[in-house]
Amino acid sequence: MRVSSVFIFILAGGVTVAQHAYTAGDIEDGALLYRNTCVACHGPDGNLVAGVDLAHGKFKRAANDDQAVAIIRNGIPGTLMPPATITEFQAGTIVAYLHSIGTAGAASSALTGDATRGKAIFEGKGGCMSCHRIRGQGTRLGPDLSDIGAYRRAPEIERSILDPDAEVLPQNRSVRLVAKDGTIITGRLMNEDTFNVMILDSKERLMAFSKPDLREFTFLDKSPMPSFKDKLSAQELADVVVYLSSLKGVEVK
Repeated sequence: MRVSSVFIFILAGGVTVAQHAYTAGDIEDGALLYRNTCVACHGPDGNLVAGVDLAHGKFKRAANDDQAVAIIRNGIPGTLMPPATITEFQAGTIVAYLHSIGTAGAASSALTGDATRGKAIFEGKGGCMSCHRIRGQGTRLGPDLSDIGAYRRAPEIERSILDPDAEVLPQNRSVRLVAKDGTIITGRLMNEDTFNVMILDSKERLMAFSKPDLREFTFLDKSPMPSFKDKLSAQELADVVVYLSSLKGVEVK
């Protein structure tokens, strides 16, 4: 049975879903929730499960947004779809996010990229291996990108390349530490609990600190990654995006 599509409206950078209006900020929150809760099974574009295309309103058991919200929260007994411990509003932001990516399309570039060329640019001109790691090659200063295509969409990858500060995922945050003697250390946050913090510094050294021994512990708002907006041509950018989108965690021979 074909499920009818859900009618949506794009208004001033936000989305109206059912009786609720969601702002651009709400949709960004929905994107984070989707990646943390749903992407492992449904994929970055919401179409990994056979017969389901979440971004275009194609569900197996939901005919409208309210039913989709209920399924997200309650799961589907007897299936692999588990319940999510989130509020109704949060589930609504996930649905709003899915509508937004369905409307935006699969990619922002009109150019067709080539993964082979993109790999060469990534490893050569782009100098990306000096910070990133793919399938055991490269460094650990930045996020490991071996499976980036499995949980990030092409437009999101492109935005990260052009405007790294637009979205810094919690697991990729950098911090600034100031010891009691005034020594300043910055690095990528690896672990934190009530009493301790662990970072990876610019020399790839794993360093642990006791919070009581720190004068300052601050999260940095900006990404250490530079923008490649003026460093890559439109075609080179398209090539790199296609290459990174092809990385699903398992190398295809």
